[in-house]
Amino acid sequence: MLVIVVENVPPRLRGRLAIWLLEVRAGVYVGNASKRTREMIWNTVQKGVGEGNAVMAWSTNTESGFDFLTLGPNRRIPVLMEGIKLVSFLPENPGNEEAGFE
Repeated sequence: MLVIVVENVPPRLRGRLAIWLLEVRAGVYVGNASKRTREMIWNTVQKGVGEGNAVMAWSTNTESGFDFLTLGPNRRIPVLMEGIKLVSFLPENPGNEEAGFE
């Protein structure tokens, strides 16, 4: 299983993703793809993401049963902790944590 979610990307990229995957919601694409096809699709996303952002998740043989990649600006960032990839949140306003605002 392969899932790609894109936000604020050019319509051209969305059209390209719809060639290989099914768009089940706006910006949410699902399907089955080999490793080689998945890498080709991700290269297409990297080239066409523009100012937007994307995340790709797929089934794999890991402890969690999946892996994922992210691209572009987003508050959620992947963090590897004891061999498991988790998601961490960046502060909403990086300059405000010293003043006690979160």
